[in-house]
Amino acid sequence: MRLNQAIARSGYCSRRHADELIAAGKVFVNGELVLDFSRQVDPFKDELKVEGRRLSFARHIYVLLHKPPGVVTSMSDESGRETVMDLLPEELRTLRPVGRLDMFSEGLLLLSNDGHFIQELTHPSKHLPKKYEIKVKGAVPDRDLHRMAEGVMLEDGLTLPAKVKLLVRNKSFSEFEISITEGRNRQLRRMCAELGYTVVRLRRLGIGRLQLGLIPSGSWRYLTDDEVRLLLPKTTGN
Repeated sequence: MRLNQAIARSGYCSRRHADELIAAGKVFVNGELVLDFSRQVDPFKDELKVEGRRLSFARHIYVLLHKPPGVVTSMSDESGRETVMDLLPEELRTLRPVGRLDMFSEGLLLLSNDGHFIQELTHPSKHLPKKYEIKVKGAVPDRDLHRMAEGVMLEDGLTLPAKVKLLVRNKSFSEFEISITEGRNRQLRRMCAELGYTVVRLRRLGIGRLQLGLIPSGSWRYLTDDEVRLLLPKTTGN
């Protein structure tokens, strides 16, 4: 990765401040003064010193978890409810959730200790598509599916256009897939409620080009470097 990015990843300072320190001649790589902020370095192999201080780097970890319903997306819970951390081994319980799934929702949840990765995937300006499968009570007519696709007016404004695909429809229930590029609090449940539908099941199937796949509910696995690059091309993984 670039030198200024590596300094920022260490937590020493921001990338902009890193550029200033490099320009001021306060950064050394393997004992060599470096004035080029775009210099490529490997933080796990190269020795980086800034203002005489050697930088240390925690190896970045990226985990995909199939969150079950009834589990809280939090690092701890004051009410003693089960959290996603309880589903991970002890050595991974310092990871942070990347975004949220409400307690009653299930499906793909990412966790990581890479702050840059988390920020890039959750920042509203990125509009990273997320795909969900929703089951609601009753038969949803095409007109309401079109309304979801075009945008539903909620108390915090009109939702952005979405992609909607009907899977099953009968008198008892309807199932459909929906891809959205926003991350408003309980957005999909509120959209369904606004149109008069009660959500029976809500499951996240994918984030960007990453899919939940066949991993069982309550299980987890590490992301591969290729999967990290699919989510965030500028992130190099480990």
